Amino acid sequence: MQGRLLIISDGKPGHLNQSIAFAKHLGFDYDITEIRFRSRLAKALSYLADRLYLSIPSLFQAETVSGDYQAVVSTGSETYYANRVLASQRRIKSIAIMLPKGYRYDFDLIVAQQHDDPPTQENIISLPVNLAYVEPQGLVSPEEGHKYISVIIGGDSKQGRMDPTFLAAQLEKIFSLLPGYDFWLTTSRRTPASVETVLRKFTWNRAIFYSQEQINPIPDFLAHSEYVFLTADSTSMISEAVSFGTAGVEVLLPQNMTVTKGKFGRMLTELQKINAVHLFDGQVGGEKQKIDQSAELGGGRL
Repeated sequence: MQGRLLIISDGKPGHLNQSIAFAKHLGFDYDITEIRFRSRLAKALSYLADRLYLSIPSLFQAETVSGDYQAVVSTGSETYYANRVLASQRRIKSIAIMLPKGYRYDFDLIVAQQHDDPPTQENIISLPVNLAYVEPQGLVSPEEGHKYISVIIGGDSKQGRMDPTFLAAQLEKIFSLLPGYDFWLTTSRRTPASVETVLRKFTWNRAIFYSQEQINPIPDFLAHSEYVFLTADSTSMISEAVSFGTAGVEVLLPQNMTVTKGKFGRMLTELQKINAVHLFDGQVGGEKQKIDQSAELGGGRL
């Protein structure tokens, strides 16, 4: 596909990655510019200005960007007003990733998550997960004739605190259920030291502890594993897992977590309905349905 997109970044990798994923799914090249509101008051005024159809570039700081673009794309509340202003100035389309709550919903395109309960509008595409584009990097190498199980451990979150003892019991059950597999492990920057201590007691064919090795093998894990077990603390991790590869996705819930509550719970509930995840309950499920995000975007309507 021809053309370039101008991506606005708020400096948060989780937001920027979703905008980049949109461009990559549709085959667009892109440039990135970082924008900041001048103050908290400026951000508050942007909501009012947007409702009054006022374009006030002085509310935010932006570096000068030259070039021909087909659309402005951004993710996160720090970017939506600048997105609309820059798109209007350049007379190109404005694309918001995630529901731009507080602003008008008349962007040329909004890619929202179902758990945000977006309204039904022609300009809104609703996805069951976050936008993600997974690219294996060759950080782990499978051996011919071997079968792999991957375990991805995050950290404490709004969904619950990690209990090392409870997690250890879950892992012991997983190892007992799946003899004959090679086991890969990765942790994250949020994994508590107490959890790392427990994880080191297990035998892994490859273990990547983020505290010692700052790499991200998750795309490679997804490419080569028959099952992926991951903790229920990151919508980004789950979104990647259900959108790439052929692995069954098993979610390790914190002890006493109620999955029906909040956005995260609604997301897991919807993914269960389409057989994209299984909540690990002592048994391994057969759910391996994947979400084709490129197809869901339908060409991005550009």
